[in-house]
Amino acid sequence: MEKYNDVDVLINDAVFGDDETKKYCRYLIRKKAQEKGLGPASPYELYKAIGKGEISGFSVPAMNIRGMAYDMARAALLAAKKTKSAAIIFEIARSEMGYCDQKPSEFVSSVLAAALKENYEYPVFIQGDHFQVKEKSYKTDPNKEVDGIKKLIAESIDAGFYSIDLDTSTLVDLSKSTVKEQQERNYDVAVQLTKFIRSIEPEGVTVMLGGEIGEIGGKNSNEVELRAYIEGYNETLGSGKTGISKIAVQTGTEHGGVLDANGKPVKNVKLDFAILEKLSKIAQKDYGLAGCVQHGASTLPSDMFDKFPKTGTAEIHLATEFQNMIFDHPEFPAQLKSEIYEWLKINAASEKKEGETESKFLYKTRKKAWGQFKKETWSIDENIKKEIMSELEKKFVFLFEKLNVVNTDKMVKKYIKTPKVEIKKPEIATSEKFEGAD
Repeated sequence: MEKYNDVDVLINDAVFGDDETKKYCRYLIRKKAQEKGLGPASPYELYKAIGKGEISGFSVPAMNIRGMAYDMARAALLAAKKTKSAAIIFEIARSEMGYCDQKPSEFVSSVLAAALKENYEYPVFIQGDHFQVKEKSYKTDPNKEVDGIKKLIAESIDAGFYSIDLDTSTLVDLSKSTVKEQQERNYDVAVQLTKFIRSIEPEGVTVMLGGEIGEIGGKNSNEVELRAYIEGYNETLGSGKTGISKIAVQTGTEHGGVLDANGKPVKNVKLDFAILEKLSKIAQKDYGLAGCVQHGASTLPSDMFDKFPKTGTAEIHLATEFQNMIFDHPEFPAQLKSEIYEWLKINAASEKKEGETESKFLYKTRKKAWGQFKKETWSIDENIKKEIMSELEKKFVFLFEKLNVVNTDKMVKKYIKTPKVEIKKPEIATSEKFEGAD
């Protein structure tokens, strides 16, 4: 049907259609994107080149797109086109997939549809952020918890996630006497998942992997922990096998930002750039990794961002500030915001800490409303959306410039080949309504 050659219609039905329509529209978006050379692609070779010291001087922004995914991805891609910033990643965490109601295939569809809409010309990188093994569940039934992660990984790779951050840092056991023993379960489970990924990745694709040694929001990481994890991981994985390309560390940030009593990010965050630089250099020079990954960074003061490339930070994860710019934009519908907050007061009440102000509670929990209000936020008046997304586009340009990924287009084209993978056409009962859409 002719209407399915319109990207706006395709993505709307890929997200809000009936089950058969969703499947077919997601297939069409993936097919069209691959035909255009958009991929998705793996950033593995780019990070490998960083690890070898062939390229340097930039930090890759990995952007968590929680809500209004299609529109937000369009804003980021417009900024990328203007600045020729091809070394960028779109990501979503395991937890976000739940409360944002975005399964892997839907997330990929939103990003690829945005790339098609904006006539994007570079490979698209899509990443699974914090594919986290939950400590409590692991202690209760380790096999069940690991099998659950493997199921998510398989679904994600099939959808087009060719970069995955393995977060097994929750399994670090500080009761053990040596640092290596403390990190043992962390790297052992990461190796299990690495081997599984290598066994299922598509032909011609090396899924890029990341490890993690410090739970974000906890104590700062150190050299001994870094070496214990990487060396234990490499020994357990065995020689000649492709392992991780980067490693996430803790340097003083928190997811959502470090907040004051009113729920606003504080300006005097004590981020330890010295340890970030030291650990990144060790990871690269001694182990051939691209360097360290900085989480929880979007709400940091503006004058901090250009320090990341200077310290050799391989990748920086950005999320909450984009969400803040949407919810707190003066044009965001007041009635909708009121409905979201009333819903949170009931449905997220258990997350309110004793003595916590209501404003801080709402700031911390409003990310949980994206899934419940997905249709309403996607349906905001187009003129209002344009104003909000225009501000986001400016923010993306600022970040790309500060992180020095501008003019990385030639670099990406040099190192990255967009794979052609088999995209299975769904078998549906009403396929005749899509005739002519291919």
